[in-house]
Order: sequence, then structure tokens, then C-alpha cells
Amino acid sequence: MSEIPAKATESEDPSDGARAEAADGLSSGDASSAGLPATGGPATARSAVGRPTAGDQTAGDPATDVPSSATPFGDLASAGGLPPAGGTWQVSPPGSMYDYIRVASFSIGPDGLVDQWSLRAEQIFGVPAERAVGMDPIAAFVDPDRREQGQRKMAEILDGREWTGVVPFRLPGTEEDGTSGGEALAEVYVMPTRTEEGERAAVCIVVDVRTLRSIETDLAASQAIFGQSPFGFLLIDPDLRIRRANQRFASIFGGTPDDHRGKDVHDYLPRGEAERVDATMRRVLDTGDSITDMHVTGFVPGAEGHRHWSVNLYRVHSGSGRPIGIAWLGTDITARRAAAREAAAARRNLALLNEAGVRIGTSLDLETTARELLDVAVPGFCDLATVDLYQGLLAGDETPPGLADGSAEVRRVAFASAVSDAPFSVTGEPVKLGAVHHYAFNSPCADALRTARPRTVPGEEGGLVRSTLAVPMVAHDTVVGLAQFARTKGSEPFGDRDRDLAVELAARAAVCIDNARLYRREHERALILQRSLLPPGDPEASGLDIACRYLPGSAATGRAGEVGGDWFDVIELPGHRTALVVGDVMGRGLRAAVAMGELRTAVRTLAQLDLEPAEVLSQLDEIARGLGAPGGVQQATRAARRPREADLSEIYLATCIYAVYDSVTRRCTFANAGHLPPVLVEPGEPALMLDVPPGLPLGVGGEPFEEVEVELPEGALLALYTDGLVESRDHPLDEGLRAFVGALTGPVRPSGDAPHDGSTPPRADTRNLEDVCDHVLSTLDTHHGEDDIALLMARVQGLPAESVGDWALPREPRSVGRAREHARTQLLAWDLEPLVDTTELLVSELVTNALRYGEGEIRLRLLLDRTLVCEVWDAGLVQPRRRRARDTDEGGRGLQLVGLLSAAWGSRRTPRGKTVWFELPLPGADTTLTDPAEALLSLF
Repeated sequence: MSEIPAKATESEDPSDGARAEAADGLSSGDASSAGLPATGGPATARSAVGRPTAGDQTAGDPATDVPSSATPFGDLASAGGLPPAGGTWQVSPPGSMYDYIRVASFSIGPDGLVDQWSLRAEQIFGVPAERAVGMDPIAAFVDPDRREQGQRKMAEILDGREWTGVVPFRLPGTEEDGTSGGEALAEVYVMPTRTEEGERAAVCIVVDVRTLRSIETDLAASQAIFGQSPFGFLLIDPDLRIRRANQRFASIFGGTPDDHRGKDVHDYLPRGEAERVDATMRRVLDTGDSITDMHVTGFVPGAEGHRHWSVNLYRVHSGSGRPIGIAWLGTDITARRAAAREAAAARRNLALLNEAGVRIGTSLDLETTARELLDVAVPGFCDLATVDLYQGLLAGDETPPGLADGSAEVRRVAFASAVSDAPFSVTGEPVKLGAVHHYAFNSPCADALRTARPRTVPGEEGGLVRSTLAVPMVAHDTVVGLAQFARTKGSEPFGDRDRDLAVELAARAAVCIDNARLYRREHERALILQRSLLPPGDPEASGLDIACRYLPGSAATGRAGEVGGDWFDVIELPGHRTALVVGDVMGRGLRAAVAMGELRTAVRTLAQLDLEPAEVLSQLDEIARGLGAPGGVQQATRAARRPREADLSEIYLATCIYAVYDSVTRRCTFANAGHLPPVLVEPGEPALMLDVPPGLPLGVGGEPFEEVEVELPEGALLALYTDGLVESRDHPLDEGLRAFVGALTGPVRPSGDAPHDGSTPPRADTRNLEDVCDHVLSTLDTHHGEDDIALLMARVQGLPAESVGDWALPREPRSVGRAREHARTQLLAWDLEPLVDTTELLVSELVTNALRYGEGEIRLRLLLDRTLVCEVWDAGLVQPRRRRARDTDEGGRGLQLVGLLSAAWGSRRTPRGKTVWFELPLPGADTTLTDPAEALLSLF
């Protein structure tokens, strides 16, 4: 028997050598080498065992076997079916079915045994040619139950009948391991043929049914995916034209799937988008790299707006691995893109609101808060924005709750732009920053202010602005102003979500502005209270030149200049003495200002009692402890004994330094309650801090205060201050004290003067005290605004010796007359004759009281400064007490007379007794003296 000859090519199969031999035989030109044996018979046929036969092709390998024996188509060589000498076998045509199915062949001789066995048969049946040739195919491959039927079919075939059918066969086992083969299925086509001797034989073509079933399954799956897919599916040929489209794609773009065959992307997409997609597909076709989630934008017939697709592209290959086109899988993501835009807008709005919460309201200043709103809105939300606040609000007027008058005066306090620096206005003339204006009654902005609802204002034709949102700024049911947000042409118009965001931004800023307004009101009231409690005007004191400065905390702290509890005071005491006080209540705000006022009042009251400085601070400490307890000092003392209840009372702490200066002796007595030490600048010497024991702050209690007495030279400078002058976040206390001492140190001598050698008095500091204060404030860091600053400076100007009259009087009745004589003589010397009679009368009364009720030696002292002061000293401790005498009493009217004729009188304890004094104003144009006779008559 013979096989059907077929084209073959080089292969990696082990039979390549046999193919080469066949090629050599064909090239010789001999008739027998063309596949026709010289003699017939089975022996000749079997001599070609193992040579490949026609029809042997598998998917992915298009090679076929070379014929090895005679064929009934012997004229094939002469017809050009065989390659010329030296040629090679060609591959199967592109797209052949043999790229996908497995086909093999074998022949059966007249005796019903296998005569020829191809290499492809070896692959399908798993039996090598050496074993297969000579085997009975029925006995070898057919199940015993079917062998009888198989023998009958074989007999029919050898009788010349063709037959085709699906045959189950059994794969034989291997002898080495003794295993039995499995079962398989093949489709067999048997064609009768004859040998050269005329005997009947057969050629069998075998197709692996398993491969066919796999192809059938793949086709069904491909058809299901392609036809039933909910996504647009395209097969695109190498020319980038549609070869096939599914129903889903046709339902979107119209027509039937066949209507889209032959079209390209330019028929569906805009030019620019089509060129981009076309270039991408060419790259996929050339490189084989797939593209995932490529976003494509286009239009759909009959639909409005853009549509968006997510496209996946990959190259498609034939069974032999040859590229045959591109698969296009498109998913409509228009809704997803819209949802993504909404989510992105929501995230952007949330981020904007978060930024607004962080950046708006960092200051309690109205204008600063308005600018912070615009810093957040531009350019993240809009291109242009303005803020207008009611003029009355900025002026400090109370704004009633409810809706405001839309046409009232407003001031433009903030403007921001990402496109232009020109003034901005929705309608009418542009308004400059800081200008006061009002909106027309029927304008959208006035309507927004009246109704407290936002209004959308379209832009003017030909203008820069596309649309504007006029949003009222409402806080606690009060409209405080109007915010305008504008977008220019080319930007998206404002939507409902934008409107809600603008309302929220304006509301947050409005709350901060309203808080700033309330705080400004509280601050102004606290500042008025605090300033009312400070000494009015320029304080004056006997024997001292006074200069002072007070700076409240500024807006640099971000708290709009919140007032503190710093205070100073200059209190005139009897005997031309002066009390200098500087204190600082811990804390800020109205509470601290009120506490400061209470302590300052207490200090002035205690000072009038002429107590020693240490005693004054002790009494203040008790008062400060009582400020935080509802029941006063006693309740605070009880609470201090019960630690568990101590936290129920509010604690007031304060530092204070109290100094009493005597202008006659130029001696100053200090007592300190936790305050910073005073600084003294002696003439010709550098400044130094006095060593005054600090003590505990007021309100702590439990420890006594110490006194230090210092003699101050003529012309010396004394400085008392609070910690805000020398301490801040950037400058520690030690550094600030050194800077303060350095600023107070004046020039010791003019340039060129000889140094001071002690033979001459040191040169006094002649700098103006006001200039010294200004120099200190400009030199130190006083603009930090973290705390109030109080500075009290005094230059010592002792009372001259000629302004003092001092006499010692023996304890005898004649001393009354001598006292009157000394007083008359001294007043005449001072050219104070109008005061002689009154002074003699009052001196006589005080000396008489000292003789009758006092003890020890009597001392008379007259002091002349801005007023005339008369003092009578004795060693008695009993204080005189003024009483009202009855009409029938012969005495008891002396102190009443002193009170009627003098401007002031009193008594104080001294280390050696007491002093009774009175004060008379000096005669002048604005002074009216009381007639002693009339005063005497008024007593009766």
C-alpha cells in the first residue's frame, strides 16, 4: 500500500533524517526515488517503515511527512506537486485548519495488518512505528467487546468499501511497566486502494476528536463571550478596521453588528482622540503589549454630552502564533466618571472646609479674619472674592439680632483675586479696598443682606466675571456682612454644592468675626475700666519728678490686645512723702482688670492709714486671698485648712512692690511681694538692681514681708516696672533685665571730660525723664504684645534745707507760745504772711494736745513744698480722736477747729511715738483761705 503524498518542511521531530533521505531520493530524478518502488509486495512496503506519511499536521507545527512509498498519484511529480531538486517543503497556507487540528495517517495491507505508520500516528496513538507495523489494528486498539464488529468492518474495507466514523480505541500499555493504556476517541476516514499487484488495501486518515471537541468548546465559549457580553467587543484586523462587532457595541452606536464592519476609530471618535487611539492600537499590534483601562472620550448618536469608556486592548494570534488583529473590550464609565467627579468635588469641599477650620479665626481682629476667609477661598474655590462688613459693626456699635438693612453702609475690608488686582464689583462702579459704600435697595447684594439668603448674580456681557455668589455672613442670627465669590469666564459655573459650600465658609467666618466683635467690645470695656483705675494724667509728688508709661497687650498675640492686670500708682502721703506702687495680677481679661482695681483701691486705702510698707503688703495679701472666696478673707482661711475644698474657690495671685519715699530725708523704704527688683541709677554711675527680698506673691499667704531702706542721692533715677517690659517668648527674663539695666545707664560724662576722681560731686543725670521712658521702650522688645507693660520712673529731688523748719520743744506750758513764735518767724521768712494767723492757731492746738495727752519731748516741723505741712511729734502712742463737742462742753473743739481751717489733717504712728499733722494750701489766685474767726464762731 501507499500513502497520500503531501508537502513537508523541516521539523524538530526525530524523523528529520528520514525526510532528508527522501529529499535526496527525489532530487536524483529516478522514477523509483519519486516514491515508486522497483518491485511490489509486502516486503517492499515494509522496507519503508518509520517514514512519515501525508496529512500529519498538528496545531502550532505546520510541517508534514515526506512520502516513503509508491502512491496511486504517481503523476504528482510530473505535475509539479513535488519540489525541484535542492528545494524545501513549504509551510501550509496561512489560516489553514491544520493549524488547529491533529491529523495523522497510516495504511493497511491486503492482509489487514498495518503496512505504514506515520510519525503523527505515533504522537496520537502513542505507539512507535517499530511496534505498529505488522500489528492488527483491530486487535491492538479496539476493545475486546467491539473486535468482532471491527473485523467485519475491516473485511468490508478490504472488499473496496469506503468508511468513516468515530472510533473509540484503547491505547496499548508499555511492556516495561506492565500497565494498560487508556481510552481515546478518533474520527477515522478509510479509503480503499490497490497495490501494484492489484491487491486491495486501505489508507486511513485519523483526526484526534479530543482536539475537535476542544475547538468546539472554545468556539462556543468565544461566541458566548462575544455575543452575550454586556461590554462593547470588537475584533480589529491588522489594517485597524473592524472585522467583527458584538450586539452591545451596535446597540450603543446604532445599526446591526454587520453595519460596523470595515469602519475604523475615526468614524466614532473626534479627530484628536481618534488619532491617539489609532497610535495606541498600532503600538499594541507591533509590540504585543496589552493596554488596560485606557480612557476614551467621544459622543454617542442621539445622546447629549460626552461619553467616557474604559478600553482594554490586546493582540490576537492564530493557532500558529501569527498576529491576526486586536481585540477591543470597552466599558462605559460615564456614570462612574460622574460619580468620581462628585466624590472628588466632595473631597475637595471637605478639604476646603478643613482648611477653613484651621486658617479662619486665628486672630480676634475683624479685618484679619476677613482676609483669612479670602485666603482659603481664592483660588481653591473661586477666582475673585470680597468681604464687606457693616460700618456700624466696625465702629463698635451694637448690631441688633435679626435681618439687617441691605442698603446700610458697609466697608470693603478684604479683596483677593487670582486673575486681576483691579477692584471688583458685581454691579455698578468698582469699590476700592477700605472704601465705605452701600448697595442699591433693589440690588441682589442688598436682597441677600435683607433675607440672609445667598443670591447668584450672572456676569455682565463682555465682562471678566461669569457668575457671582453673594452670600450673607450670618452668625447667631445676626448679619454682620456680605461675602462675594466670583468665577471668571472659562471656569465652571457655581452649582448647588458650591452654593452650600460658600454658605458654610461665610458662616464660619461670620462666627469668627462676631466673636472678634464681642471680644473687641469686652476688650474695650476692660481697657476703659483698667485705664480708669490707673492714675489720671501725669502724677505729681513732693520731691520727685515722675514719668510713667502703660502699654496694654497688643494684637500681635492674636488675642486682639487682651488687657491684663498690670497697674501702677503714685500716692501722696502726709509729711511730703510719696508711695510708689507697681503690681501685676496674674491672668488676663476683665477678671484680671477687676481684681487689679480692687487691689489698687485697697492699696490707696491702706496707704492713707500711713502703715509701714511691709504692713501694707501683709494686709494686701489677706485681701487677695479673700478675693477668690465667696465669704472673704475668713472663708479663704477656712478653705485653706481644707485642701479638698480649696479648689472650689477662685485663686487670685498678684505681685506687687510698695515703696515710700520721704522727700525730707531722701530715704526710700521698699517692701516686695514676688515682684521684680527696682532699678536705681545714681548720678555718674551705671544702673543697678536693688537687693530687695522678693517675698511671696499676694494671695499665697503664710510668710511675712521684709523692708529695705535705701538713701537715694539727689538726682538719682528710680525705676519700677512689670515683667512684660523685660520678658517675652523670644527673650528670657535674665536677658531682658540686662537689656533694661543697659538702657537705663546714661552717659557718665560728656565726651572729652576727665573721669570722676571723687574730688568733685558726680554729674547728675540731666536727661528728660519722658525721653528716658521713650528710650527704654524703643530699646527693649516692647512690641511682642504678650503682656501689659507698666513702667514708673522717678527722679529724686529732695526738699531743700531752707524749705524745712524743725524745732524741739520741752514738755512745759511755755512751749505753746514758743511754737507759735517759731511758726510765725518761719512763715514770714517764706513770705507766707496770709497763713500766719491760721498756722499759729492750729500749731497752738496741736502742741497743747501733745502737752495734755502725749508723752516725752515735743517736736515741731514745718515743710514747704507745693503745700505747707505742719507736724507735731511726741512719744505718746495714743492717737487723737476727733469727737463732736456738746454745746455745754468747755473743751473738745480743738481737732474740729483743725479740720475746719486746714485742707487735710491726720495722725500716724512713728517708731518712737506718733505724729499729728495738718496741711494748708499756699496762697494764690485760685486759693480761698478760711477766716479763723468765722471758723471759731461756726463751732458754737
